[in-house]
Amino acid sequence: MAVRYSVMKSTANHPDYKPSTITCACGMIYETFSTRGDFAVDICSNCHPFYTGKQKLLDSAGRVERFNRKYGRGGSKTGG
Repeated sequence: MAVRYSVMKSTANHPDYKPSTITCACGMIYETFSTRGDFAVDICSNCHPFYTGKQKLLDSAGRVERFNRKYGRGGSKTGG
């Protein structure tokens, strides 16, 4: 004789998923859904340098030259 179990959705395991507002430090407001509620962030895609194209590139050549001067390496590239 087979035993049948009823399959029911357990509501105690599911969090409350509600509308929320995410506010960035730049003033941009995003409407979404979250279990956390409303919250603020420091940076978003509207003001992040990677997405806005305003990245600052480091002068890696100057750092390499400083390293070579500090550790006494010559700047010549000889094969061998």
